[in-house]
Amino acid sequence: MPTTFADYAAQQDARNTIELNVRKWSLMLCDALLDNFKSRNNNSSSDYKFYIESGRKYHKLIMDANGSRSVHAFIDRKSGEVYKSASWKSPAKGVRYDLRLIEQREWLLENADWAGGYLYQR
Repeated sequence: MPTTFADYAAQQDARNTIELNVRKWSLMLCDALLDNFKSRNNNSSSDYKFYIESGRKYHKLIMDANGSRSVHAFIDRKSGEVYKSASWKSPAKGVRYDLRLIEQREWLLENADWAGGYLYQR
């Protein structure tokens, strides 16, 4: 059966909503990581920050420690799958978490630590 324009538009809206939610959840993860860093370092006011650099396929979650940057994790922009980083340019094989799944997302936001140990538990 041919797809109508209305069906196509509805599917595109759903894909766009997922991508927007993945970005929102990625930013929430950045906030959770920064909060974890502050709680473990007595609310230190050092220049640690976490932010996102978006590429064609992945959001790179960057940790900036006093000007020294490293990739903390990769998040697939379309699926919300979280990967450990293998290098500056690519994720390691194997999905660690899926942000679309409420149970995994809540666990991740509660247990994410700034050093990345939560990425090795799966």
